[in-house]
Amino acid sequence: MQRIPPGSWIDPRNALACWTVRAFRRFTVRPVLPEPLGALSVLAGNLRWSWHPPTQDVFSSIDPVLWREVKCDPVRLLGAVGRERLEQLVEDGDFRARLDAAHADLQRYLTEDRWYARKAGDDAPRSIAYFSPEYGITSVLPQYSGGLGILAGDHLKASSDLGIPLTGVGLFYRHGYFKQALDRDGWQQESYPVLDPDELPLTQLREADGTRATVSIALPDGPDLVARILVAHVGRVPLLLLDTDIEDNSAHYRDVTDRLYGGNSEHRLRQELLLGVGGVRALRVWSRITGAPAPEVFHTNEGHAGFLGIERIRELTVGEDGPHLDFDTALEVSRAGTVFTTHTPVPAGIDRFPRELVEQYFGGGSSPTPGVPVDRVLALGAEDYDSGDAGVFNMAVMGFRLAQRANGVSQLHGHVSRGMFNGLWPAFDEAEVPITSITNGVHGPTWIAREVIELAASRGGDIDGDDTDALWPLVDSIGDREIWDLKRTLRTRFIEDARDRMRRSAAKRGFAKAETTWIDNALDPDVLTIGFARRVPTYKRLTLMLRDPDRLKKLLLDPERPIQLVIAGKAHPADETGKRLIQEMVRFADDPEVRHRIAFLPNYDIAMAQPLYPGCDVWLNNPLRPYEACGTSGMKAALNGGLNLSILDGWWDEWYDGNNGWAIPSADGIEDPDRRDDLEAAALYDLIETDVVPRFYETNDEGVPPRWLEMVRHTLKSLGPKVLATRQVRDYVRELYAPAAHTARTLNSDYAGARTLSSWKQTVRDAWHGVRVEHIDSEGVGDQAEVGATLAVRAWVALGSLSPDDVEVQVVHGRIGSDDVLTATSATPMLVGESYDGNRHRFDAAVPLQHSGPFGYTVRVVPRNEALASVAELGLVAEPA
Repeated sequence: MQRIPPGSWIDPRNALACWTVRAFRRFTVRPVLPEPLGALSVLAGNLRWSWHPPTQDVFSSIDPVLWREVKCDPVRLLGAVGRERLEQLVEDGDFRARLDAAHADLQRYLTEDRWYARKAGDDAPRSIAYFSPEYGITSVLPQYSGGLGILAGDHLKASSDLGIPLTGVGLFYRHGYFKQALDRDGWQQESYPVLDPDELPLTQLREADGTRATVSIALPDGPDLVARILVAHVGRVPLLLLDTDIEDNSAHYRDVTDRLYGGNSEHRLRQELLLGVGGVRALRVWSRITGAPAPEVFHTNEGHAGFLGIERIRELTVGEDGPHLDFDTALEVSRAGTVFTTHTPVPAGIDRFPRELVEQYFGGGSSPTPGVPVDRVLALGAEDYDSGDAGVFNMAVMGFRLAQRANGVSQLHGHVSRGMFNGLWPAFDEAEVPITSITNGVHGPTWIAREVIELAASRGGDIDGDDTDALWPLVDSIGDREIWDLKRTLRTRFIEDARDRMRRSAAKRGFAKAETTWIDNALDPDVLTIGFARRVPTYKRLTLMLRDPDRLKKLLLDPERPIQLVIAGKAHPADETGKRLIQEMVRFADDPEVRHRIAFLPNYDIAMAQPLYPGCDVWLNNPLRPYEACGTSGMKAALNGGLNLSILDGWWDEWYDGNNGWAIPSADGIEDPDRRDDLEAAALYDLIETDVVPRFYETNDEGVPPRWLEMVRHTLKSLGPKVLATRQVRDYVRELYAPAAHTARTLNSDYAGARTLSSWKQTVRDAWHGVRVEHIDSEGVGDQAEVGATLAVRAWVALGSLSPDDVEVQVVHGRIGSDDVLTATSATPMLVGESYDGNRHRFDAAVPLQHSGPFGYTVRVVPRNEALASVAELGLVAEPA
């Protein structure tokens, strides 16, 4: 409340103006629509509208001006439109017809058989649970910070489009991440607006009697933490979001879901307990109330939800309705049906909690998973390997130990991850560490500009169909002029949006309108436009382009062939270094000499991104290799005819082919970071000057650049089929979900398989010390080995108390270097040739020599069981002494 100085007099008529009046209680009055317009609520309540332009058109036609004012949010629109307008719409036959058509289309979409029903196969799981700490689905539901959340949102949307029976699980953050603004000096400012679930496309899950459905978990410092379950419908996919901001909780419990990636270690631990443990319980409530099948496969998108495995073990060991298995058997049951995706290529990106803190939560009298021994929980997250820290609990390590199948998010990231986590499987080379790769993709209907989709449709393309591979060759049926004119249209629309954002940012920074009239002519729809937008950790190198400011200015201000740069990105509120990088960029962009050619747009989000990607001609990405796990923004640009200019990192490392963009040469191996940045910045400037700019501006008699458009066509044809999220989730179904479901069913039908596997693993571990490769011999190849010859290898192996059925003896062979290290190896199984006393056996194999050059081989013994997902699963190997 504002203080009134003593002796002051206030006109009673203006008295209220002197107080900040805060509401005692907040709630939202929802509109009651006329019955003939009831379908509007159905359409607004399913987030499919966010990627379905015909549904957006229905809402826009209610009141186009109001639609823009509410930022294209159907729920807010229906709450703001007047009764008189609604009554007019009831009498508007054309509107009613379009509304009915959109409603019928949604019902068809929700009920018809799609790819999964037709082609996934019998092994495909009946239900999949997908856990993620953040989801980027639409700007009206801001529950994301960056790429991890956008990927999760695209995963849900693509799963919906393909009919995959997936249920998402996450948290509802009442402040979201944060809104970014700039002060006059270019320093990032954060604000945290309150998000009211009643004003969002969410519903509360309720019991049959109408009461609110909740879950609870025990915490060591007081009563149980209670969360309600909010539901967002993402097409066919339900998304369950847990919210602790309810009256059942005390104030500090209500704050558990206050904001994304905020608070101290204990705050983050509570969030991740709620996500993992509470998330599994929410799924059980969802199945009980709706009749949805229980998940057969659990997919954790990063390590934040790793505690879901502990909760599943609790259900299986001490759960009231569970089978009361022992811990190790329950672990096998849980692992078999769990998939873990790691996203970070840097150790600093992994959640690591103090071991004592985790012990405090699981070891007290109020454990979130009562009955699960704390020592077993701690062991799952222990860094008990060389270079590990015994004092921390590592969520990624727990994720790998609780999942039988794991993956990185690009081929290069899989390689980096195998190296990062090799310590968990120290007996195996990096190539055999059981972390595979599924490269990320993006949801086409969300990120491809409407005009591009309509152009493809005019040539017979169907972006919503199962077979999108047939879509991309259609670009050859479109003339250069039509493509060029479309790109200018998209560039113009984006520049108009960018100017509006620049004006609003300038006003927030305190600039007067008279100081910002130059914005009316900032950026140019006929100038080569380069985009750079992403989070701002140091490894993404926001300011690499500023290494030589004079050279950059020369590019921006070239009188004949200028470039223009549009930049956006948020630094984490606690990242002072990232904020300084933003400030450096903003100060450069504020320079009156160049400000019409470079812009930093605050508050990068989905709403900004959707016109940004199509409006850029080139998408720039210059991370410090190999720290970009995947990076999907360039994929979105490519789908809109943008060309990538990027360091060979993440997805670009595997799909760049020399003609679909440009690879910035990287200075790998240069230890001096400043020297490396200088070299790579110089290479970037060179590429822009000598290739990018000439290709864009060299036009033919028709006024279009043929060499540029040749690259655009090739980009669409070479990358279009690869970068879609539908390809990504199909890969997950075939390579991870279906195998996980098959193994889970094998182990879990009556739990006999899990008991047998658990017992067998323990037997093998206990007996492995007795497994030895005693002698190796070979014949069939003389001093002059030739391609086509066959090497006969024999090995004498002692198995201790194990049988030959428990192991696989392998000849590991491949190329050999000067240091006798094998590379590009293959493993050939050996068969028992003869058995001797003392459980000793001779194993034989024939190895054809198929390649010339240096060749080497060795023999090893590994555990063998059909229920294992890889030879490295137990981490055991016996090799010659």
